[in-house]
Amino acid sequence: MQGGLPIQAVPAEFSAMSFSIPSKMKAWIYYEYGGVEVLKFESEVAEPEVKDDQVLIKVVAAAINPSDCKRRLGQFKDIYPPPPTVPGYDVGGVVVKVGSQVKGLKEGDEVYGDINERSRVHERPKQFGALAEYTAVEERLLALKPKNLDFAQAASLPVAILTAYEGLESAGFSAGKSVLVLGGAGGVGSLVIQIAKQVFGASKVAATSSTGKLELLKSLGADLAIDYTKENFEDLPEKFDVVYDAVEPGDRAVKAVKEGGSVVVISGAATPPGFFFRVYSDGEILKKLNPFLESGKVKPVLDPKGPYPFNKVNEAFRYLETNRATGKVVIFPINP
Repeated sequence: MQGGLPIQAVPAEFSAMSFSIPSKMKAWIYYEYGGVEVLKFESEVAEPEVKDDQVLIKVVAAAINPSDCKRRLGQFKDIYPPPPTVPGYDVGGVVVKVGSQVKGLKEGDEVYGDINERSRVHERPKQFGALAEYTAVEERLLALKPKNLDFAQAASLPVAILTAYEGLESAGFSAGKSVLVLGGAGGVGSLVIQIAKQVFGASKVAATSSTGKLELLKSLGADLAIDYTKENFEDLPEKFDVVYDAVEPGDRAVKAVKEGGSVVVISGAATPPGFFFRVYSDGEILKKLNPFLESGKVKPVLDPKGPYPFNKVNEAFRYLETNRATGKVVIFPINP
C-alpha cells in the first residue's frame, strides 16, 4: 500500500527469547563491483562480530536505497572499502545480544535505524549491512521502533527520514517558510513533504510528481501538487524559500528559489545557491521524530509492489533501478 502495510504482529520466531544464534547465516553479498548480477544469496556467511558499543540484531525487515546501488557499482570506491560487501542500510529488527558498553538497549528490544557507521565523528562505512539474518549495529545509530508501526514500515524509514529532516535543517528551514520538493513521491521526497509540514511548520509545501501520483502528494500534505509531465515548476510565478531536490540535480531548481534561499541537493553536483547534502545516521534524531510517527502525523510510504521476500532481493534492486518506485522498496520477511 502507498500509505504503508497493515500492522503485522511479530511472529513467534522473532521473539528474542526463542533465538539460538547460529554461527552461520543467510545473507546477500557481492565480491566485485557491478550490476544486480554480482549479488549472491549465500547460506554459510559468518555471523558478524559484536563490538562493545554494538548490539546484534535479528533482522526482521530491511529496505534498499539508491546509495546501495551506487556503492555496488563502485561509485563510492574512493571513500568506501572494497568488496566483499553485504549491502543494506535500513533495518528493523530485534536485539538479541548487547555489547559490554551498551546502556540503553536490552535483549528483546524492537529497534530500527540506518546502520551505516558513518557519522559526523566517524568515517568507517560498514562492510556488513542489513540484508542478512543478523547484523551488528552501534547503539547510537538506533531507536526503539515506533509502537504503531510494523517492522516493514519501520525499516522503510531511517535513511529517508534522516535525509529529509537533516536536509531541511541544514537549509535553515523553519516555521512559516515555503518549500518545493522535487520528486515528492519518492522515498525521500514523500517524507520531506511530511517533515516540512508537520515537524517544521512550513507555510506552504509544493511538490512534483508524474500524473498518477499527484493524489499521493496531496494526501501527504502538499498544498500544491505539480505534474512535471505537463508543467515546468521553474515557470511558476511563486518562488520558494527552499527547493529540496530529491531527484538528479540540474540548473532548473535554482530558478524556483527565492533570493537568499537554498537548494538542497542529495545526489550529484550542486549549482549555487544549491549545496550538496550528505546524511548522517543518528539514533537521537529518530527518537525525536518517533512521536510524529506514533501520532500518525508522519507516515511511512511503501512501494505497492513490495514487500519483496528475502530470496528476491535481486528483483527488488532491479525494480528500484527503474527509478519508478513510489516511496520505499522493502524486504520482508528476512528469514527467521
